[in-house]
Amino acid sequence: MDKKTTGIFVIILALVFVGFGDKFLPKPLSTASYNTRTTLNNSLLGIFPSKKPRNPYERTEKAIEQEEKGGK
Repeated sequence: MDKKTTGIFVIILALVFVGFGDKFLPKPLSTASYNTRTTLNNSLLGIFPSKKPRNPYERTEKAIEQEEKGGK
């Protein structure tokens, strides 16, 4: 096997280990696979900030509240 084929084989094995290892591997390896996947998921989710959904009617609701209070 040349280096390119070996590299592709190692990447495929790593993806299978992380993605499906906890379903068919024995206990210590299945736990390691699950923990690795959980850590990767949390790391990737931590990269992106949580975005609070914007209320498109916020300006209108504030204007209505101001009117109900009696003006500006």
